[in-house]
Amino acid sequence: MEFTMSGRLEVRISPSDVGKRVSVRSLTDLGREADAAGPRFTDTVGVLTSWNAGVLHVTRRGGERVRIAEDRLVAGKVVPAAPARVRGLPAADTAELERVAARGWPAVETEPLGDWLLRAAGGFTRRANSVLALGDPGLPLDEALERVRAWYAFRALPAHIHTTVGGPDTGERLAAALADRGWRPVAHAEVWTGALAPIVDRGVDASAVRLSREADETWLARYNRSAGLGTEALRVLGGGPSVWFATVPGEEDGQGTGPGAPAAIGRVVVDGRWAGFGAVETAPHLRRRGLAAAVVAALAERATSEGAWAGYLQVETDNEAARAMYGRLGFARHHGYQHWRAPEAP
Repeated sequence: MEFTMSGRLEVRISPSDVGKRVSVRSLTDLGREADAAGPRFTDTVGVLTSWNAGVLHVTRRGGERVRIAEDRLVAGKVVPAAPARVRGLPAADTAELERVAARGWPAVETEPLGDWLLRAAGGFTRRANSVLALGDPGLPLDEALERVRAWYAFRALPAHIHTTVGGPDTGERLAAALADRGWRPVAHAEVWTGALAPIVDRGVDASAVRLSREADETWLARYNRSAGLGTEALRVLGGGPSVWFATVPGEEDGQGTGPGAPAAIGRVVVDGRWAGFGAVETAPHLRRRGLAAAVVAALAERATSEGAWAGYLQVETDNEAARAMYGRLGFARHHGYQHWRAPEAP
């Protein structure tokens, strides 16, 4: 469909552009009313995820899905994808980062489904118990989804699919298709990237940080997911190409038996040029004292000594304290991701 308005605005998109990044202008509800102010418009930029039965769906960078009736379109065009390069970092695409992150938080059991990867680890974290949906599953979507549900049901786990959003090559079309089939998003987080050299060069005092190859009982005493950790969870924590655990010792426990839970902890996994940071936690009463920054600095220095020069991490969208700290360290958003849960079987 293509038309002009006042000789200037044109709709230059069609259903054949599904999957591309677009910018569209449409009439608002107020714009359809005849008033003295004239028509009113709204602009939407995102991935055109579907165009069916006279309705467009555009998924914005943050994952919000906007519904636009075809007869309200005023203008539309395909726009270039935003560059993946972040502050001088390697121009890694989303698929590369997602696969690096999967190696850095490895599931205990995996099985390929075309380009997809089914992952299970006894239910320990959604990342290790969800389908990494990159590329083509090699089957019609509905058949692939049934295969996914059966695979997780056999393991007594809920079926989750990990989709990416908000990047130049992310999975908005799959997310839209899952929503149409009754799957629901249950988590939304972001992948941030940053250069390691500026972190090391900040000169943060990390002398109190102790590094180890294992997540011992002391480290686990601060880890917020430690309750009921089983063998599978410990395998995920310790898995990856080159894993290091950071600990800032805590104060005496008051019983003369040594230090209690650590003041702060963290984890890094080095994989070639990439270093993945996670599990950075500080005792609530010791926050805002620079302990988390010291942990990241110590882990970054270790990672650079092994040849890494770029870092990544995953942060929840509502964790404002963590986002502020990582921003001060030079990290910035690369893309987002969601976990979609299958609808209950009838």
